[in-house]
Order: sequence, then C-alpha cells, then structure tokens
Amino acid sequence: MRSFELNPAIETIIFTHGDSDGICSGAIAKSAYPDSQVYFTSPVSLLRKLKLANGYKRVIICDIAIDERTSEELLLRLREISQISKLIYIDHHPIPAKGWNESWLHNDPCASSSELTYKVLSSRLSRDVRRVAIYGAIGDYADDSNTVKMWCEDWDKRTLFFEAGALIQAIIYSGREFEFKRELIEHLAKDKLPSSHPDILDFARKCSDLEERLRLRIRKEVKSLQNIAYVIDPRGYKSKSAIYAAAYGHRKVGCSAEYRQTKHAYDISFRSRSPVDLNKILRDVAPRYEGSGGGLPEAAGARIPVRNFKAFLNELDSRIGEEERRLKEENIIDKCH
Repeated sequence: MRSFELNPAIETIIFTHGDSDGICSGAIAKSAYPDSQVYFTSPVSLLRKLKLANGYKRVIICDIAIDERTSEELLLRLREISQISKLIYIDHHPIPAKGWNESWLHNDPCASSSELTYKVLSSRLSRDVRRVAIYGAIGDYADDSNTVKMWCEDWDKRTLFFEAGALIQAIIYSGREFEFKRELIEHLAKDKLPSSHPDILDFARKCSDLEERLRLRIRKEVKSLQNIAYVIDPRGYKSKSAIYAAAYGHRKVGCSAEYRQTKHAYDISFRSRSPVDLNKILRDVAPRYEGSGGGLPEAAGARIPVRNFKAFLNELDSRIGEEERRLKEENIIDKCH
C-alpha cells in the first residue's frame, strides 16, 4: 500500500471518512474536482492531519464528525485555513452548539453526507452522479430523505440497491486498505458501476460469508439488559454485530464491544431502533466513565476503559429507558420526519 504524498501541483485536497458514505462523498467531490488528492481521516485525527492542507488552493472535508474534545482548537485551525484556501466542510453529524455558524460549513443531520456533497457541488457535477450519492445514502441508512427518494425515481431501485449493497459489503471487508478505497473513489468519481470494479463482487461475497457466521454466533452469545442487548468481542464487524445483538437480544438498542489491548479499553458500536438520541446520551454518559462517545442519534460509538465498562453500560441502559419514557409522555417524534 502506498502512503499519501503531497503533490504541490494539485490545487485541491479532499479529506473524507473511510466508510461507504465517506467514500461516496469523496467520490462526488473528486468528480467535481478531478485533479485533486484524497486523504482518509477520522474525527479524532482531523485536527492533526490538517497540516496536510498547507499549500492547497481548495480544501474539502466530507463526512468527518466534529470531535467535541478538540472542537475549539479545530475551529480556530479551520478559520486559519479559510483565510488562505477555499474551505468547504460538508457533514451530517451533530455539530457543537456554539461557534460553528461558519459560511464554509454545510451541515444537515437529516441527510447523508453524500447527498449534501452532491447538493453543495452540484454546479460542477453531472446529473447522473446523483447515483453515487444514493449509494452513500443507502450505506448510511439515510435513503429515506425526500431528496434521495426523489432521485431514486430516475433509476430502477432494485439495481440501485444491488450496486449499493455490493459496494457497502466490499468496503466493510476491505477494512483499513486505504489504497483500495482510494482506487474505489477514482472508480466512482467517473460514474462507473461499483460491480464493474474487479474486486467488488468478490469482496462483497467474502464479507457476506463472514457476516453469516457472525450472525449465528451472536444469536448464541448475546446478553440483554432492560433496554440494551450486547455482545463482547464478537470476532467480526462491530456495526453489524450491534444490529444482530438488538435483533436476537430482543431490544431496541444493540451494542458490540471489542477489546483493544493497547488502550485496555472497549471500542463500542451502537445501533438503535429506539427514538432516543444515542449521540446526545453518549456524549453525556461516556465522559463520566473516563471515556468518549458520540455519533448519530441512531448509530454511535464509544471508547470506555475496561474497568468502567459494566458501570457505563448499566447507566446507559437506565438513561435510554428514562429518555424513552420522557419522549413517550411528551409525544415527541424524530425531527427529521
């Protein structure tokens, strides 16, 4: 795998996430600016990696949530960049309440980053590139927005879901193979079908085989609290494990925790069918247990020290129950619908 190399002759750098929504967002941005470089990063790494933005005329950031712990420092750094370069920050994760009302920030929690990226850069894009945005929206469970539903009317939905499914499974299987993901962005930026890439269908099949074994294992190993069903060290994909934990644990919130020896902590993925805002609750609860957490209302993550995991999970379980009761009493529904 080759490392990222700065090319001063190129005017645009794109920072994006390595999941399906991030890859599709990056591909759309790459389609708008073909002579650009793509770099994969994450919320906790963005501030440090922005040193790579030096010397570029245009800096585009897609699908990178704002890390609350470094948000003030990150905002200052982004303001510095915006004084020198054209800055475009496109994201759908919740943003800090204060200070982030900048003209270069394009944020909507009711859409995928892929949808937003197409909208922001539409003047430079082919109409057909909407298809890539649809793939990203499907991958992020955000294909029920009014815009994406309207775009889907121009395509055979069965084909869209076949292509998106193969793409998503292949991306998950590829893990941290960033060179493959960079090649995939180049492929999608040219509006080529995901299935026409030589590795996609093979990777997707292998991912599905692993997922099926994972599903059967979780069915036997899942444990349940009052509101959360969880599995520890599922030996497979965390996000998928959380989905199956909820299903076989008969709870609305699924949790998958994977031990990280170097951190002596659990990296945790949550998936929810509950009306509660997991992002909001995790940002409040996790720091009390020397951890961090956040994400989207229905899909979030956390890192918690092993010694605090059980206490953290029990409090989170109680908080979810309390919030569900409050929402029911106040008859509050999802603001995006």
